[in-house]
Parts: sequence; C-alpha cells; structure tokens
Amino acid sequence: MLDRFKGCMLGAAIGDALGMPNESTSPNLQKMRYGYRRAYKGHPNAKLQPGQYTDDTQLMILVGTLLADGKFNEERYAVALRELYARGGLRFPDGSISAACEHMIRDEPTLSGVKSTTAGCLSIAIPFALAYPGISEGVERAVRASNVTHTHEAAHAAVSTLTVLIYHALNGSADAIQQAERKASVEDDILGGRIRNALMLEREGADTETAVLKIGHDISIYQTLPLAFFLISRYQHPSDLLTVAANVGGNTDTIALTCGAYLGACKGMGALPPDLLEGLEDRHRIELLAQRLHTIYQRRLEQA
Repeated sequence: MLDRFKGCMLGAAIGDALGMPNESTSPNLQKMRYGYRRAYKGHPNAKLQPGQYTDDTQLMILVGTLLADGKFNEERYAVALRELYARGGLRFPDGSISAACEHMIRDEPTLSGVKSTTAGCLSIAIPFALAYPGISEGVERAVRASNVTHTHEAAHAAVSTLTVLIYHALNGSADAIQQAERKASVEDDILGGRIRNALMLEREGADTETAVLKIGHDISIYQTLPLAFFLISRYQHPSDLLTVAANVGGNTDTIALTCGAYLGACKGMGALPPDLLEGLEDRHRIELLAQRLHTIYQRRLEQA
C-alpha cells in the first residue's frame, strides 16, 4: 500500500509537470514528444524549468502537508492558500482560485469561494483519498475543503468523483473506474453523463483525436474529468498514458495530473518511468509526504 501512496502522489506531480508547457495550447497528438520540456516564450509557465509542476501540485502538497501534520481544517487551508497567493507563489493559478484568493485578501477567508465549475480544486481530492480509510469521510472532507475556493455543486461532484476513483485504485479495486462513474452520476447528472459518454467512446474504439474533439479539453470539470477517464481507460502503458495526456491541449496539467495519480495508485511507484521520477521537482519531498499520509491512514485504520 505504501508503494501505491508514493506512486499516486508522484504520478500526479509527474503528470502535472509533463502537462505544464502545453497548458492552454491546442492538441499536439501528431507531434508528441516524450519527457519534460519548457513552455514556449510568452506562455504563463515560461519561467518554469522542465520537470517543474504547476499550481495543481502546489495545492495537493499544501493540503497533504496540513493533513500529515494533523492540522488540517478549512480555516487553516484558506489562510495558507491566501498567503501563498499573496506573495505571488501560485503558478498560473486557475481563474477561480485567483478570484477566491482575492476575496480572501479582502474578506473572511472561509466565505470566499466562487460558484465555478472550473477544475482548479480537483487536485486536493488526492490527499483526502490517501489520508482516510473510510471513503465516506474522505469524500466529505474533500468537498468541504474544495468549498474554500469552489462553491458550485458540480465542482463538489468532481472532487467527490476523483476521491472515489483514487481511493478504489489505491485499494486494488478492479472496478475503480465504474465506482467513480457511479459516484459522478449520483452527484451530478451532467458530469455522470459526460463520463459515461467518454467511456463509451473508448469502448467503441474512437481515436484519441476524435475523442478530444467530442469530449473537450478545457478547464471545466465537465471536460477535464471525462477526458481523463477516456485516457486512463484507453492507455495501459505508463509512458503512453502520461505522454498523450500531456499533449491533448487545453487543461493538460490537470488532465495529466489526474491520469498520473490514477496510474500510480493502481500500479505503484515502480510503474512510473525512472527518468521522469529523476527529473521531477521536489521528488523526495513528495515521496516523504506520501509516506507521512500513509502513516496517518494506518493510524486511522487501527483506531477504526
């Protein structure tokens, strides 16, 4: 289980770093390049080096550290996020995250979320899926945390869905994708329907370029999450999954982060390409954080 914890968090960060230079660009599936690289000149991520991650992994680490320290609550998360944003530390943040942080600077931190369906809050689902042996509690806590920045019910449904996906993948469930699809359908009809359609496209053998056009790849949870479901169902080889996810364009960092987290949760750290692990920013810090979350998980499991 510890190997899967490490694989999940490292896989998420690897996917994020691979998708970083292609964030907000057009699909590049015909001329894909394996490995880390820089964003083009003038891109919002142009100052980042190959192997550096974006705000998605920053939020995952921020929430995960508070959980590992036993200090997490929504107020502390809000304050820490506000401080990171105020000092200019967030890397090309989701517009909704920026808006919520601006509200927090002016007003009460925990009442500053925006009614948005963007995918900026998705990555915080990962540490909650790791820290809680009871899926119901993990989902509930993840949704409450996402409310700090995103108050829209659809965003909460997406966070719930990703928490369920990662939780069941970590626990070796053969039907993790189906469990998550059912959760999405219960929480939000539109999200559930779009995930079902994405999975149907995969089963029917639609090529990836066609799927990207039909599903979409923008920052909305209604496109980001369904496209990730298509990709994790289509590509079984780690390098293929990570490379394609990083080149679908649009919200590539979050799409590839989701794919990487699922890959690592299913197959463990050993499935991640060694060269990508070696070149990942803060690799050892993230690995240690995953180990600390595993300790929290085991302690809660014993108490239960």
